[in-house]
Amino acid sequence: MSTIAATETEDRADSRRVLRGRALVFAAIVLSALTLRAAVTSISPLFGRIGADLQFGSTVVGLVGMLPPAMFAVSGLLTPILAKRTGLELAALIAMSLTTVGMASRAFAPDTASLLLLSAVALVGMGIGNVVIPPLVKRYFSERLAVVSTIYICAMQISTMVPPLLAVPVADVYGWRVSIGVWALVALAAAVPWLGVVLVHRHETKRTRALAVTGLDIGSADRAGDTAVAAAAPEGQIFRSSLAWGMAGMFAMTSFITYAMLTWLPTILTDAGIGEARAGASVAAFGAMGLISSLVAPSLCARLNNPYGLVLGAAVFYLGGFSGLHFSPTEGTAFWVCLIGLGTLTFPMSLTLINLRTRTPVGSSRLSGFTQGLGYVVSATGPLSFGLVHSLSGGWAVPMLMLTGCVAVLLVAGYFCCKPRMLEDTW
Repeated sequence: MSTIAATETEDRADSRRVLRGRALVFAAIVLSALTLRAAVTSISPLFGRIGADLQFGSTVVGLVGMLPPAMFAVSGLLTPILAKRTGLELAALIAMSLTTVGMASRAFAPDTASLLLLSAVALVGMGIGNVVIPPLVKRYFSERLAVVSTIYICAMQISTMVPPLLAVPVADVYGWRVSIGVWALVALAAAVPWLGVVLVHRHETKRTRALAVTGLDIGSADRAGDTAVAAAAPEGQIFRSSLAWGMAGMFAMTSFITYAMLTWLPTILTDAGIGEARAGASVAAFGAMGLISSLVAPSLCARLNNPYGLVLGAAVFYLGGFSGLHFSPTEGTAFWVCLIGLGTLTFPMSLTLINLRTRTPVGSSRLSGFTQGLGYVVSATGPLSFGLVHSLSGGWAVPMLMLTGCVAVLLVAGYFCCKPRMLEDTW
């Protein structure tokens, strides 16, 4: 009887530890998501002031705009290797630590080169976070994928929406350095729970090994089963999967359009005669529509066998917004910007499908790295090429036409990644 009672007590203790661990991971995921765009969107409305202070022009603006997807691409390609060596939890802690250091230190940048370098540090951290969060959601919340995906993607959209809304008012009072540096506090807040998760994870690992030695590890069979499932997952060549290429293509085109807009939308509007503060508010409105999309897209993806209809809707939003912004930039500006923002619903779709189209965290991690790594390689050219085409053409018509071409590619890629099948069956 005493053995049975001890076993029941141990089971209850294990349940409490799991619950506390999941709560800590949930808090860490949400706080991390709140940082994953702040380094990008907090600076774009202030390019004019920063450029005047550090003495750089539109070429550097294009480079700064290209830097986020470029660093995200590097992170996407390398993070699966890092996560395999360190584990997903420690990789997430490294991500938030780099983001904190980069965002805080770039506020003190004395010149353009240091601003770019320190921004790159922050963006590498954010890129690692981009890749490891989807498999972490699958590992800890596999039975609540749609709900948790919705929450963390919405938090990510908040980090797109709020910083540009506050950037100019904060800079007016405290200066641009404080305006871009204050967001390091959010990244620091995200690093704290990840540190707790890593410490708990190490403690549980030591405890599991100790119990295994004494023969008292009640849950060892279950954990062994989980390990066997992961080990049995096929290690196919992901580049042979049409699903993976479709995911990368849809993600690439969505990110290409998004970063081109985040970088150049304020300039497009100020060139049309709209004030700096209103242009910054338009970037915030663009992010707000992404938040609305994030509330809807994950749950719809989970419910629909084939969510390609959402891709078609996104294309309609994009094309309507681009047309309005070109033909009537000062009339109905908010409406056109909101339409383009709604078009980004293919972004939360991509992040949700990473988990819905894979069977295991291993598959999710590989698809996440491939999708975001390759996707950001392509989208890294968005801000610079958009600005270059503008300079060569002397207007915004041809750059907008280029984005229309991206929508056509999006439609083709979306067809392949929305088909109801699993990654592990396609390679």
